[in-house]
Amino acid sequence: MKRILLFRSLIIVFFCILNTVAAQKGTSELASLGIHIIPYPQEVQLGGDDFILQNSLNVILDKDATPTDLKTAELLKNALVDDWGLTVNISRENDTKGIVLTRKGVGASIKDQGYSLGTDMDRLSILAKDEDGLFYGVQTFLQLIKKDRTRLFVPGMEILDWPDVKIRAAHYDTKHHQDRASYVKSFIRDLAKYKINMLVWEWEDKLAYKSHPEIGAPGAFTLEEMKEFTAYARDYHIELTPLVQGLGHVSFILKWPQYRDLREVEDSDWEFCPLEEGTYDLLFDLWDEAMEATPGSKYIHIGSDETFELGVCDKCQEKAKEIGNSGLYHLFAEKAAKHLKKSRKVMLWERPMGWENSGSPIKNMKPDSDLVLTEEYHYESPDFKFAGQAKNMGFEMFMYDPNPGLEPLFLPYHFKMTSNRISSSPRKVKGSLKDSYDLLTASANSGLFHGMVNTSWDDSGLHNQMWMLSFATSAQYSWNATAPGLEEFENSFFQNYYGSNVKDMEELYELLNEGAYYYAHSMERNVWHHGDIGKTHLPDLPRGQYVEYDLYWNNEYSDIVKRSRTQKESMKRALQIIDINMGQVERNAYDFEVYQSIAKLIEHTCLTYLDLSELEYTITQAHKNAFLDRAATLRSLEKAEQLIGNSLLRREKVFADLVSVWEKTRLPKGMSTPAKKYFFKMDRSRHFANRTPDMSYLIYDEQLLDMEGYLEKLRAYRKSFQLKF
Repeated sequence: MKRILLFRSLIIVFFCILNTVAAQKGTSELASLGIHIIPYPQEVQLGGDDFILQNSLNVILDKDATPTDLKTAELLKNALVDDWGLTVNISRENDTKGIVLTRKGVGASIKDQGYSLGTDMDRLSILAKDEDGLFYGVQTFLQLIKKDRTRLFVPGMEILDWPDVKIRAAHYDTKHHQDRASYVKSFIRDLAKYKINMLVWEWEDKLAYKSHPEIGAPGAFTLEEMKEFTAYARDYHIELTPLVQGLGHVSFILKWPQYRDLREVEDSDWEFCPLEEGTYDLLFDLWDEAMEATPGSKYIHIGSDETFELGVCDKCQEKAKEIGNSGLYHLFAEKAAKHLKKSRKVMLWERPMGWENSGSPIKNMKPDSDLVLTEEYHYESPDFKFAGQAKNMGFEMFMYDPNPGLEPLFLPYHFKMTSNRISSSPRKVKGSLKDSYDLLTASANSGLFHGMVNTSWDDSGLHNQMWMLSFATSAQYSWNATAPGLEEFENSFFQNYYGSNVKDMEELYELLNEGAYYYAHSMERNVWHHGDIGKTHLPDLPRGQYVEYDLYWNNEYSDIVKRSRTQKESMKRALQIIDINMGQVERNAYDFEVYQSIAKLIEHTCLTYLDLSELEYTITQAHKNAFLDRAATLRSLEKAEQLIGNSLLRREKVFADLVSVWEKTRLPKGMSTPAKKYFFKMDRSRHFANRTPDMSYLIYDEQLLDMEGYLEKLRAYRKSFQLKF
């Protein structure tokens, strides 16, 4: 007995020393053990016996456990069987050995959605006040499991945990793509692992509306399929909240000619007129179906942001004199809420006190305080003055995790750029990870916000997997605002999401962050959103008897050529990291296929600029030889053709490979079916991903160069030159 006590004393001393060293190094207790858990628990105390997971294991429930608690036990069983190959039995017997899931004997220290977790040698106990807490305790347990040479175990510890923010929402935007059903379910599982409990799904035309069948895109999910997603999400303690845009952002509806009379501006399909009764008749139909598709959900989101055209038509101009443009907005919101709030809480993209902080403030009316405000508020003060005012008026509010950015291909996790051109010496500024961290750690414990929403806008057409680090960041710091800092968190995410064998991910994200900006700024891509296209040119074509041409290209594009050389080497390193990880990560290996497709597209862009640079030098050589060596001139012209031809072949392969990878998880973009043809129409926002109906938006700027036409003309010139000489 004395030996056992001495041994336990030594263990306690060891963990005390370990905790001290970890604190000195800025490493959390769990990370010091090689455990990377997201979100990090509120209170962790290391020590005591390790819990050993035997090959045959019992999961013990309360005798009166609810069906929801039983489902949690079944999910736990499936995870232990699938991930670790254990034999698991679910029992309601009062067994003292195994994994105990109970809601009996819960003390006052356990809060709503909270739980406690404790280990013993042959028993791990999870106590919770409610069904959510029991589920979250299980998610924590599954992330605590370690394996050494002889055993599967959870290190000795006690955890007391609860969320700082009640509702932790991920915004899922599929306006410009549609994921496959299998992916939607895997996405739900990933979010649940990190204790996200709401999925705000902005599906636009990806629901097959029965009341207005023309609006749903070919292949859109049926109401029955959406009901299935809703039930599936509920099994994972996630509420599926439909977001069907209302006042603005409604081109997917108003592009149809039969609704032209509902437009605020006749020639624009962007926005409804809030004074047309038909606006509400149509939207009520769509919203009613959205609620039918998500039974049991408590919220509906009606969007209604970016109302650029509000107050433009004659009727609205006159009404705005009475109530202001913000009054027009809230006239719409009030009428929508009156219809919807009998069944749901109504969320919309409105800012706390935004109706007063606008170019045309509200007057002679008050906004409906039953609305749930979810928009950003860049005018907010550090003490959340306006959020405080809105709360005092009775509004429920969600903190809006800062928009990560609208850059194509990848997110600006590590840094953003101050300029949208390569040649203007842009500076790096704070990235989206730090933005999220700063907001969430400041606001999560302010007592002002009922929830948090992390937005994942589909404007630039990123693959949804590229948002996972962003979702996990919001999950971490909305659950626990005092969780370990970003440096540890980012490493923990990679270890948690991909497994302990993953390597050099921070470097890879830095390289892709940088590469995405290079890609965005090349081919004048970034000016598309502002309507300024066609600035990039090709080298001058040869002409005349002596291969005459204008020598300008390498001088004009010297900055981008120089950058392309260094960026090519960066992508070489990125692809090396991807290749190493592809063969050894434990889970989510598909992401590395997506990373690879992105890196290769960036690399191709680099090589295209270098090809064009070499093309001009080759034509220069042809010109110089025209007076001395006609055969050498011909060889240079043939080389020039080969440069362009190879570049086009490379683009074709890189793009085809990318589409093949992305379509493993999504339907072909802009597809038609035998029953329905896709109706493509660009709207005033000119989103990067909506420039073309298919995936070619990623290479559209290069297509505008018309390298195919250039090659035809170059080939014709070479043949003419060959015939003459």
